[in-house]
Amino acid sequence: MEHHGSVPLVARWAGTSCHNGTVEYRALGRVKSVNTGQLVPNPAKGNQTAIDKRPAVGPVWVSDPGQEKGSSGLAGDHIGDEKHHGGRRQAVYVFAREDLDRWEAELGRPLPDGTFGENLTTLGVDPNRALVGERWQVGRQLVLEVTGPRIPCVTFAAKMGLQGWARRFTGSGRPGAYLMVIEPGPVSAGDAVAIVHEPTHAIDVTTVLLALTVQPELLEDLLSAGDALPHELREEAHERLRKLSRTVRQ
Repeated sequence: MEHHGSVPLVARWAGTSCHNGTVEYRALGRVKSVNTGQLVPNPAKGNQTAIDKRPAVGPVWVSDPGQEKGSSGLAGDHIGDEKHHGGRRQAVYVFAREDLDRWEAELGRPLPDGTFGENLTTLGVDPNRALVGERWQVGRQLVLEVTGPRIPCVTFAAKMGLQGWARRFTGSGRPGAYLMVIEPGPVSAGDAVAIVHEPTHAIDVTTVLLALTVQPELLEDLLSAGDALPHELREEAHERLRKLSRTVRQ
């Protein structure tokens, strides 16, 4: 099976190589919109949700939430399900405007920036093809590291109001990416996005999504990312492999 992450960067990104005096980096695209959400009732889970993000006016400060779950990396943004969402590994969620446009055409309805709960809506950046552990500089100061895919939950499915939405979204193989904060800083619409560190493995965000959902045969490949794969994802991959091994022996 083809691994999307094995595609060379020059093919993955329509970017240019640049030098800022100390670091070589490869320009990707830009931030179209920075989105934050306020808490509202969530009938799907009986709690609250801030999945409905709206574009913010002016720069938004982004920093490490400082805990494993429950907080957003963006100032003024909120997390409803504090047990399962937010935290260091999911500090920032990025989704491409190009993918929103694809879904608009497929669903026949408008999908404004922030509709999928993303914090950053990008142009010219494909977060699905980003390698786990890849680092991006956003604007002049903010540095983020790709940690993995968004796996759709019941709140997202309820928001879309479409039967089978979670399966359909997963099957698209274009989940968008979660990122952690390496260097805090402000982010604004129009900020440039560039790769400042590229891992040596070939595991991209889409491969992680497929391995953990519909293509378990990719689990062993997933572990080739080594320490670039967040600890909890490595543990989940190992546990799924153990279960598969027990099933085969039976």
